[in-house]
Amino acid sequence: MLIKRPTDIRASEITPRAVYLRRREILAGGAAAATGLTFALAGCKSKAPAPSAPLPGVKKGRFGTDEALTPFKDVTTYNNFYELGSDKSDPAEHAASLHTRPWTVAIEGEVAKPQVVDIDTLLKWFPSEERVYRLRCVEAWSMVIPWVGFPLGALIERLQPTSRAKYVAFTTLMAPDQLPGQRTNALEWPYVEDLRLDEAMHPLTLLAVGLYGAALPNQNGAPLRLVVPWKYGFKSIKSIVKLALVEQQPPTSWNRYAPREYGFYSNVNPDVDHPRWSQAKERRIGELARRPTLPFNGYANEVASLYTGLDLRANF
Repeated sequence: MLIKRPTDIRASEITPRAVYLRRREILAGGAAAATGLTFALAGCKSKAPAPSAPLPGVKKGRFGTDEALTPFKDVTTYNNFYELGSDKSDPAEHAASLHTRPWTVAIEGEVAKPQVVDIDTLLKWFPSEERVYRLRCVEAWSMVIPWVGFPLGALIERLQPTSRAKYVAFTTLMAPDQLPGQRTNALEWPYVEDLRLDEAMHPLTLLAVGLYGAALPNQNGAPLRLVVPWKYGFKSIKSIVKLALVEQQPPTSWNRYAPREYGFYSNVNPDVDHPRWSQAKERRIGELARRPTLPFNGYANEVASLYTGLDLRANF
């Protein structure tokens, strides 16, 4: 048996810490598949929060699906939100530590109107609408959620981007006293994400402020999160405090930490496997059987034209 000394080991051969910390999640997923259990069982460890008061003036959006909704309990107890912990049940268990008022969002970069806006002022600028979107996780599970929010493109138009704006960079709150996951080295904090400007302006792209007709629970990314329904869920950054329009492609958290596993584009593509599992099929939370994964998470008719001429295997 060959045992390598530390000086012999290349950085590319070292398992990223974030991946190592997710070992329980990976093993749990394998055990569930072996025994025929659904992923929904993992969410049962946490008690679902009571829905908050309905958000006023919410209208039905023009985008959605008539698929069966994932139950509120599963949506709010089975989450990926590493700032609140790496296990699926951690965000619900630690959610009370996050304080969402007062809350401001800084708007910077290549815009004519840079500013810092209070979240409640921001919510008054745009009418809220409900859109039933699928959310696909890279670990091969998915949900169908009635999100409430407003188009990101409407906000960008209001800010008047300059001709140099090519990307939109997002940053999550950095507050280790509220977000216990930030006291670990699971990722480089704060969490950052990014979209091309045309992706951000696409009418499907939503800044969500609620789900099931009520305000977002903390574990789902309160008070403001991104929802990009044709991309994997980790692209939908939570608890946003900064939005910057920039000329050069910025880093994104998971791509920076494990570039072989998490691409910049993060489009749902059943033909591109994760290095450790297939993406060809998915399991809907609450269902036993797997179903084929659809290109762009079923939104190919709406968004495939954004990637004309782009090799989506190389640019995953």
